[in-house]
Amino acid sequence: MMNLPAPLAARVAEMGLTQPTPIQAQAIPHAMNGRDVMGLAQTGTGKTAAFGIPLVARMIEDDMRPAPKTARGLVLAPTRELAGQIAQVLRGLTSLKVQIVVGGVSINPQIQRLSKGVDILVATPGRLLDLVDRKAVRLDQTDFLVLDEADQMLDLGFVHDLRKIAKMMGEDRQTMLFSATMPKQMAEIAGSYLQNPIRIEVSPPGKAADKVTQAVHFIAKSEKSALLIELMDKHRENRALVFTRTKHGADKLARNLDRAGFAVAAIHGDKRQGQRDRALAAFKAREVRVLVATDVAARGLDIPDVKHVYNYELPNVPEAYVHRIGRTARAGKDGAAVAFCAPEEMAQLKDIQKVMKISIPIASGRPWEEIPDPKAKPSGGRGRGRGRPGGRPAQQGGSGAPGTSKPSNRRRRKPKPKA
Repeated sequence: MMNLPAPLAARVAEMGLTQPTPIQAQAIPHAMNGRDVMGLAQTGTGKTAAFGIPLVARMIEDDMRPAPKTARGLVLAPTRELAGQIAQVLRGLTSLKVQIVVGGVSINPQIQRLSKGVDILVATPGRLLDLVDRKAVRLDQTDFLVLDEADQMLDLGFVHDLRKIAKMMGEDRQTMLFSATMPKQMAEIAGSYLQNPIRIEVSPPGKAADKVTQAVHFIAKSEKSALLIELMDKHRENRALVFTRTKHGADKLARNLDRAGFAVAAIHGDKRQGQRDRALAAFKAREVRVLVATDVAARGLDIPDVKHVYNYELPNVPEAYVHRIGRTARAGKDGAAVAFCAPEEMAQLKDIQKVMKISIPIASGRPWEEIPDPKAKPSGGRGRGRGRPGGRPAQQGGSGAPGTSKPSNRRRRKPKPKA
């Protein structure tokens, strides 16, 4: 129905992609016609194939070979893990030359592989600019640009890198931008990089997948670890992702879970790429059942059958919550997202609920702002009994008319004469 080239149609069938998802059904025809596309959809709905299929199709139709040190198409991603995931999907779609360049690994083999040119280059912005500076690759012959998870590139401060990269490419390129959330700054990127784009929005920005059940526990910070162990004890056989805010917090929590008998690994930005790859491979192979991660793992990790996502610490950026819980309930399956909220995290929880336009169901505890502070002194205003919160107006005598009191029978002391 989409008029895909025969080799691509065969690959798509082999991958089991027989029925397009809503984002794929709407984006692919426009992209195949050469239109710039802005696609907004929930995580886990097939955005990679939504830009990968038309990208490969147009390259097959062009039937050109890349010149040395050039790339016919460029896909930019904010993290190494997401870049790896994209490259894996693209290699499944085509026999075209797909190359990945990311930081954290030796740059020399990447320079060597780029020397003969590539069809599709998947890159993180920082490493790509390093390679451009070394004259290992040039982008003047790159006709296709894809920005995946562009909102996170904004969060990570890549906007200046993106401007530099875009200036190196021709203005007649085709550009596709995909994301799960749509912060206000995205309008700037869309205006700068896309020409008369078709906007495709298959679900409201910030909406979670339909089959994710969400819950929040209001709990003191010191009690989070014990509650996490208690909850995960009920499903030790299932995979679980646990998100923390800091690298140190991820390592500390992983040690606690290890002592509690869980097969656990941690990944974050301070881990070497080899360590991160091994941890993810062990998680996918079920050798590790619990993966503790910072937001480096919130996007791009397409790990099947992750049943539970725990927000051990709420993220500072509310959109990151959407991406975190998008690691479960993928490809139409169901999953659970559980959040822990300490008193100092109430502001983050409110921001998350505002972005998602929902009220997350309470699993235990009460919102911290509703709990009276036992140390607070009750206000002793006019007409209220002192020391009795919510007390009735204190009476000055018998039952006189409202606002009056019976005169006292006590004698008044005469004032002492002044010396």
